[in-house]
Amino acid sequence: MHENKRTTRYTFNTLNGLGVEGIIFDYGATLDTNGNHWGQVIWHAYQKANVPISEADYRAAYVHVERTLATNRIIMPDFTFDAMLSTKLQMQLAYLRDVKALDVPQLELDIMHDILLTELASDLKKVIDHSRLVLEELHEHYPLVLVSNFYGNIEAVLNDYLMRDLFKSVIESSVVGVRKPDPKIFALGVEALNLPAEKVLVVGDSFDKDIVPAHSLGCVTAWFKGESWEEKHHDENLVRLIIKDLEDLLD
Repeated sequence: MHENKRTTRYTFNTLNGLGVEGIIFDYGATLDTNGNHWGQVIWHAYQKANVPISEADYRAAYVHVERTLATNRIIMPDFTFDAMLSTKLQMQLAYLRDVKALDVPQLELDIMHDILLTELASDLKKVIDHSRLVLEELHEHYPLVLVSNFYGNIEAVLNDYLMRDLFKSVIESSVVGVRKPDPKIFALGVEALNLPAEKVLVVGDSFDKDIVPAHSLGCVTAWFKGESWEEKHHDENLVRLIIKDLEDLLD
């Protein structure tokens, strides 16, 4: 979707043909990285910034930080996404220093952090702007709900990106006490839409965390297939749509 957005007439033939009457969106990697796993997105930023570490060391740092945040149930209620991303990068770099994968002074570590954050934030804004335009078009035709594993700050993130008003309801794992891939969190989204599951489209980048549990409830599923964290075989028979751009939902 580009500058001709207001003059383009979208058909919604695909969604209408599937009987879709409401849509549930995942957030991370679905609305902010064009379907690409955040771990891969950050790794490419490390490569572009010439941070002298191996991919194996980076992956260990990424997993360590994500597990630390999830295990300790760290809540960041007032954090914008940039603030949360900054914190994660700081934690990754500190881990890499502690395990001796990066043997540099703190000043150099701080410089690396700033370069990485600037690069990632620039790309993030472009994707978010595109996603918002698509969501605005969909919002005019379907009720939308967000279902996300997040850190207590998804409302702050959506408000910062001028997206919150596009969603009828927001279901966040740290608030409701249920995390993907538990289908119960998607059941809450279906309930918020007040529609039969078979009339609800679930859009997500993660096959295991989005597509499988949504399919188990009887929802229609759309897999935003981007660069994954690990290569594995998936039963694509569970998917009704495979998209490469969020705008594909408007056809």
